[in-house]
Amino acid sequence: MKVLVTGAFGNIGKKTLESLLKQGHQVRCFDLETKANRRTAKRFRGQIEVAWGDMRCGKDVDAAVQGQEVVVHLAFIMPPASEDRPQWAWDINVGGTQNLLHSMRSPPSPPKIIFASSFTVFGETQHKPPPRTVSDPVQPIDNYTHHKVECERLVRESGLDWAILRLAVVPPLGLSGFTPKVFDIPPSTRVEFAHPQDVGLALANAVSCHEVWGKTLLIGSGAGSQLYYGDFIGRVMEAMGVRRLPDKAFGSASAYTDWLDTSESQRLLQYQQHSFEDFTQEVAASLGYVKYLIRLFAPLIRWWMLSQSPYYRQT
Repeated sequence: MKVLVTGAFGNIGKKTLESLLKQGHQVRCFDLETKANRRTAKRFRGQIEVAWGDMRCGKDVDAAVQGQEVVVHLAFIMPPASEDRPQWAWDINVGGTQNLLHSMRSPPSPPKIIFASSFTVFGETQHKPPPRTVSDPVQPIDNYTHHKVECERLVRESGLDWAILRLAVVPPLGLSGFTPKVFDIPPSTRVEFAHPQDVGLALANAVSCHEVWGKTLLIGSGAGSQLYYGDFIGRVMEAMGVRRLPDKAFGSASAYTDWLDTSESQRLLQYQQHSFEDFTQEVAASLGYVKYLIRLFAPLIRWWMLSQSPYYRQT
């Protein structure tokens, strides 16, 4: 099939491209023309068609949508940028989705749309017994989740064939830079991990699955990837060769994550092939020779990380 992927060169987009290409689809990629995206596009040279553009520009979107059968819509501004620049994020997230849906309705045979949403639309649920199901009410709590909920509404009311996939936590493979914001989440918080390759496969399989249309599905890597946040961070650190940080380094604010009932999505899409243990091994392997330097300086690295916690300094 002819498939357009928006936001194609991001963390999830790259894995989606890989799965779509393995399945023999003709893939057109729509993304901003940046140095990083050009480097990623070169990895797929000869296998994909690239349409550079901006979701805010109707003409760019019109050109990208032309001739496509399915659109996988991933392009979205995430936190912290969505919270720091709310109007800019709204214009891209919601305005861009409106542009996309308008362009998709124009052809005589409109394409179908698969929209990547987030399990954070459920809001604060740690006080409820898990898991979350698609019948649970949405409770958006920040710009990002308000944008996701609004885009879900737009997709459902578009008149197009649609599917919405609400994704669990999808960290990038390898190291992506440390931020003090990791300390804001309490260690006892329930978190469901979704392996990037599993998510890419779920999105690719949805393209050809007749039963997904008109459904909202929850996407995570299954029971073996349902963790508490302290273990999530701790096991990644151990894979890098650094000891876990103490619980008192973390805050007590609410976090908008939870465990998910993914039974229906797995039945339909058959995508759960990796565990959180696989992910930690891949993180360790991605370090290469650097892992020896990390282990050598592990005590210093751990001390520095603790120094970045506003909660640990107060104790």
